Amino acid sequence: QVQLVESGGRLVQAGGSLRVRCAASGLTFRTYGMGWFRQAPGKEFEFLAGIDWAGSSTLYADSVKGRFTITRDNPKNTVYLQMNSLKPEDTGVYYCGKHRVQYGLGRRSGEYDSWGQGTQVTVSS
Repeated sequence: QVQLVESGGRLVQAGGSLRVRCAASGLTFRTYGMGWFRQAPGKEFEFLAGIDWAGSSTLYADSVKGRFTITRDNPKNTVYLQMNSLKPEDTGVYYCGKHRVQYGLGRRSGEYDSWGQGTQVTVSS
């Protein structure tokens, strides 16, 4: 059974940095693309970043490009999202997801079939 556990979310001031992580178990982690998504109050579930199985290809939403960096450590079954220059509009619950196809990668939430419980990130102005 696939289990994803996000952690690292907290309250941070605007302009600050934060790294959230997602620990995976119950899957051959090194063969799946992973993604980070966000649920902000009153907004749609939003794709933020994705990384392929090898860590050699990444995707970013325009809203976070240049500020957020997704990386992965396959031996540790972990994917990270480094967030810099945080803005109040980055506030939300951050979720990691596993792509439903081995070696796949994409931007749509429907392409991901396993999710963690989320970690809250709050950016104060």
